[in-house]
Amino acid sequence: MITKTIDNVSFELKKDFDFNYLSEYGKVFKVFANQDSGYLCFGVQNKNKKLFLKMAGASTLRSNVSPDKAITTLKSTISIYEDLRHPNLIEIIEYRETKDGFLTVFEWFEGKCMGKQYDSFDKFIALPLEEKLSIYKEILIFHLHTNKCGYIALDFYDGSIMYDFAIKQTMICDVELYAKKPVINTIGRMWGSSRFMSPEEFQLGAQIDERSNVFLMAATAFQLLGGGLDRSLDKWQANEELHAVALKAVNLKKEDRYQTLDEYFEKWNSAVT
Repeated sequence: MITKTIDNVSFELKKDFDFNYLSEYGKVFKVFANQDSGYLCFGVQNKNKKLFLKMAGASTLRSNVSPDKAITTLKSTISIYEDLRHPNLIEIIEYRETKDGFLTVFEWFEGKCMGKQYDSFDKFIALPLEEKLSIYKEILIFHLHTNKCGYIALDFYDGSIMYDFAIKQTMICDVELYAKKPVINTIGRMWGSSRFMSPEEFQLGAQIDERSNVFLMAATAFQLLGGGLDRSLDKWQANEELHAVALKAVNLKKEDRYQTLDEYFEKWNSAVT
């Protein structure tokens, strides 16, 4: 293990790696080095703006894949970000081969992550109901767009949601495992947080389809507006009609959920008003 320092920001690696190219983008002010994906991420500042850099190729401490596998996976995400461009998705602006690696460059977003593992989680949960309903609507709108683009959302969870509390802007920051339809479960337990996953994402051979994403969106509602996996009305912060809509959408049987995201969105909006 070695300690690497770039622009007075230190992090640990299994072995040394050449990051000289980072200086082309600005001064490093933040590093995210603890992902199990094999990626390293950097916040950099230049005279014009901040950027978010994600790279593969270095031997990170917590990686569960080889550097070569991380490079291949990162390259495969380019088309997803390009296909799903949207005001609520962080924008990819550049990608390139580097010495012994691969780099993607995104616009920086001054938001906090909603994930349970982050300090900002409690701040999210404490937001006023109307503000949380607004955040949730933005999440729904993005996933309606995703569906229309022919994609199924996979590995979406609260850690994929960012929010700028100052300007009240919602952003999705991670769509790297979203996949073009049709999607079949070929591995048994699929990737993601079990708090958000439909039953079919645990069933080898099951089809993961739009109804699976209906479940996902309702599970997200319970995480933001209720008690997470405790989906009782007692834990629910919004009205009873919205609770009924969300509860139907997380039915264990696909055929008993709303059959499309559009239908779910329509029922949700009607219950809000």
